[in-house]
Amino acid sequence: MTSIQLLVGTRKGAFSLTSGPSRSGWKLEGPFAAGVEVNHAVFDERTGATLMTVNDPWFGPAVRYRASGEEAWIDAAKHPRFSGDPVAVEGEEPIPWFFRESKVIERVWAIQPAGTSQPGVVYCGVAPAALFRSDDSGATWRENEALSNHSTRDTWQPGAGGMALHSIVLDPANADRMWIAISAAGVFRTEDGGKSWQTTCSGIRSESTMFDPNIELYPEWGQCVHHVSLAAGSSNRLYAQAHMGTYRTDNGGDSWTDITAGLPSEFGLAMAAHPHDPDTAYVVPLVGGEFRCPPGGTLAVWRTRDAGATWQPHSKGLPQEDAFMGVYRQSLCTDSMNPAGVYFGTNTGQLYASGDDGESWELLTQNLPPIESVSAHVVG
Repeated sequence: MTSIQLLVGTRKGAFSLTSGPSRSGWKLEGPFAAGVEVNHAVFDERTGATLMTVNDPWFGPAVRYRASGEEAWIDAAKHPRFSGDPVAVEGEEPIPWFFRESKVIERVWAIQPAGTSQPGVVYCGVAPAALFRSDDSGATWRENEALSNHSTRDTWQPGAGGMALHSIVLDPANADRMWIAISAAGVFRTEDGGKSWQTTCSGIRSESTMFDPNIELYPEWGQCVHHVSLAAGSSNRLYAQAHMGTYRTDNGGDSWTDITAGLPSEFGLAMAAHPHDPDTAYVVPLVGGEFRCPPGGTLAVWRTRDAGATWQPHSKGLPQEDAFMGVYRQSLCTDSMNPAGVYFGTNTGQLYASGDDGESWELLTQNLPPIESVSAHVVG
């Protein structure tokens, strides 16, 4: 029987919610990794395994996974680590990450299983911005040196949440092609499986012009892009939410079109594409990088059905006054059902679901810790 599983990463562990195809009567389980921050949790549809990124305040960032049908969570044998980062000596206490003198990973942001043509391959994005790859389903990890040594690297700057590699977008038709987004360095694309990377930011405005009007408005890189999502059935159309606007590309990132007109704010963190319609996408606008709450205290998910030419707010079932919460970049997602389910979580612990392409909303729970991510998976 078909079921829908939501994996929710929070500041105090991960949770799972499961329902049938009617998307009603959700069963809540968890927390898993109770008490530590789970920035991202996903389901590996190739194997049925569950993977999550764990950010422990004492022992540092880690990747943890659970095999299909198993109860036990397993820590990676070798977590994403920069070269020179010391590992614990057997029988001794690990060195707390903030006491290490070498360059260390501050946070694991995102985790993304590859496609069926690459069994065992999983990608992980971290801060300071770097991409790691596992070829054994998350047990061990190695750094993508080509991205870490990119010619623009010395100019990358951290956003308010750190210099995070948070978006990992795979081309379903070409295993060697992928995009990553970094705050604040922009969007990068590889066509050769990560051996080389090119900047793909043309047309995205730089927020640096707010502080220095002499800075180029549309640089080749350096923009604070918040999230990137691949449109349905396409290897060239992507949607992006950035610090200074919402964008669409129809040529794989070679150039971007500003589609902010019609939205109540140019700022936001989350972006999700519809699973079947390439012209449909969703955003949750917020007010500025300082306030980061819905405009006017009115919570709404804005949807386009014409590739960003127009936008409409959908707020039925959502609080329409005194709504002072935020929605983080990995906290808005869709499932693959028809009509599509759309889901989002807030940093005040509410989890909402729509079973009708985002027309109306239902509160699933309001008592979770601050939500960092939501991912949806159709099983069976």
